[in-house]
Amino acid sequence: METFDVIVVGGGLFGPATAYGLRQQGLDTVVLDDGDDVLRAARGNFGLVWVQSKGMGMHHYHAWSRESAHLYADFAAELKDGSGVAVAHRNNGGMHILLGETEREQRRREMDIMRQQAGVDGFECEIIEREDVEKMLPGVRLGDAVVGASFSKHDGDVNPLKLLRALHTSFRRMGGKLRTDCRVENIRHDGSAFIAETRNGCFAAPKIVLACGHGITRLAPMVGLDTPIVPQRGQVLVTERAEPVLGMALGNVRQTDEGTVQIGNTEEDVEYDDGTTLSASQAMARRAVKLFPQLAGLRLIRTWGCIRVLTPDKCAIYDESEEYPGAYVATSHSGVTLAAVNARHTARWIATGEMTPGFEEFSAKRFNKGIQDVPSHH
Repeated sequence: METFDVIVVGGGLFGPATAYGLRQQGLDTVVLDDGDDVLRAARGNFGLVWVQSKGMGMHHYHAWSRESAHLYADFAAELKDGSGVAVAHRNNGGMHILLGETEREQRRREMDIMRQQAGVDGFECEIIEREDVEKMLPGVRLGDAVVGASFSKHDGDVNPLKLLRALHTSFRRMGGKLRTDCRVENIRHDGSAFIAETRNGCFAAPKIVLACGHGITRLAPMVGLDTPIVPQRGQVLVTERAEPVLGMALGNVRQTDEGTVQIGNTEEDVEYDDGTTLSASQAMARRAVKLFPQLAGLRLIRTWGCIRVLTPDKCAIYDESEEYPGAYVATSHSGVTLAAVNARHTARWIATGEMTPGFEEFSAKRFNKGIQDVPSHH
């Protein structure tokens, strides 16, 4: 039995970002990670630090994402100092490019709703015209159907694989323990500590954080937490390396710091099948070439599917168990976007109990409340 101040279950992005922050708070922290054959959303995502479309129906989640984006520049610099890994953070804004009037109107309607729910807090995103897009992407020829884009100055991106490596490395160098091949099979409470049982030993701590994506649905009931999570597949294409031309974060077509172009992404309800399909690849490639005709000349080198960790309203869940105080859950499909805020504010909440204003809105209790509040004809 190894003992710690905090056990963090899950080595993706939510877990290590929170664990990194817990080490900064001076807590002796271990991250328990599964083997390399699990779903691994942290290794198959788009790398966006995205604010503009987050939080439809829950403004506090939008504000939380925006806070993370604001913290990111310092966070990325700190990770580079701590790990030697540059995560290729860009924070010069982001665009979701719009094809045709129907898309523009749909995006405008969504933005109106988000502006209304933001109230005095403000919602900083605007529809810009085609010529503005051309100015922001010099050297790129836009397809004929491009009418404009929604632009937010808060958006950016990182290299997500480098972010994961930087977090793991920094955490370890600060004295954190990362145990791989330690799938948590059972959690029990002995009256003073939580005991996480794995095939490679037992770990005990007065606090435990479940940040293990789809594994949460199995483990949360063991500590008295109800955390509804649904799987959703996203497919992505990757091209060969090309001259850097897309100089900012873009919603569906993103050029990485290494020159490859990522093209995405789908939203499919297929349970836990993380395979790829030709029909999705064709649809994504077609749209990408409509946006940027010059992409037609690039070879595709890779396609992958990955399973998002989605909550019923697509907003994050942060909860502490009432039945077993000291047991926490932290989850969302936005592990990249929220890494900075998890390292700062989520870690402080777990370490000290200090909540940012409105933080209690993230409790999964909101789903039960919704059932009672919704009229029966809805």
